[in-house]
Amino acid sequence: MTEEIFLKDSYTKEFEARVVKLEGREVRLERTAFYPGGGGQPPDKGFLGIGPIRAMVVDARREGGEVVHVLDRPIPDTVRDLKGELDWGRRFVHMRYHTALHVLSGVIWRNFDARVTGGQMRADRARMDFSFPGEWTADVVGEIERLTNEDLAEERPVMVYELEREKALANPELIRTQVNLVPERVRRIRIVEIQGLDTQADGGTHVANTREVGRMEITGHKSKGRQNKRIEFVLR
Repeated sequence: MTEEIFLKDSYTKEFEARVVKLEGREVRLERTAFYPGGGGQPPDKGFLGIGPIRAMVVDARREGGEVVHVLDRPIPDTVRDLKGELDWGRRFVHMRYHTALHVLSGVIWRNFDARVTGGQMRADRARMDFSFPGEWTADVVGEIERLTNEDLAEERPVMVYELEREKALANPELIRTQVNLVPERVRRIRIVEIQGLDTQADGGTHVANTREVGRMEITGHKSKGRQNKRIEFVLR
């Protein structure tokens, strides 16, 4: 099992780790700060190396409880330890967008009783899909943008912690985010809570306070069915 540093500290930019396995351009480490992707958040990129040896991490993925780092070139199989360096600009943008999606989710639930059905982020934009029971107009979309920016500006702390599975399943806030879909083998569930607004089971990386997100600007919206709606946005 790879120790996933980012689960407890999203702000780790560099780290050292022992090599578990080298196979071609793929490297497995005993610990890593590289997020392997998931939950709509892309995997991290950056570098792995030691001394004069340096390779770019072009992809990362989870496989059998381990994080596999995919390099742009193979490194010598005699290497036993490596230093990792994240592309911090890319990671931090993903953290901002991921937290923004949670704030948007909280606003839509609190003010419009609408449940999120999907989301995706990139380095320069994000989208969210949800089941919206009411009238869908440009005025409603404008109100969603206004309310979301108000909550972002309130500088709400973003807290990360774990709950026993039974406690998580009994929490009504988590039930609405389908925590029951977390595999049965997972006995402790990682929670991301935006104080006073949103609580979700989540495995991604986030900023520590909503003030770090910036301002959200909705760039597009569409109806994808009777209730299924989509919002597209960028951060400023």
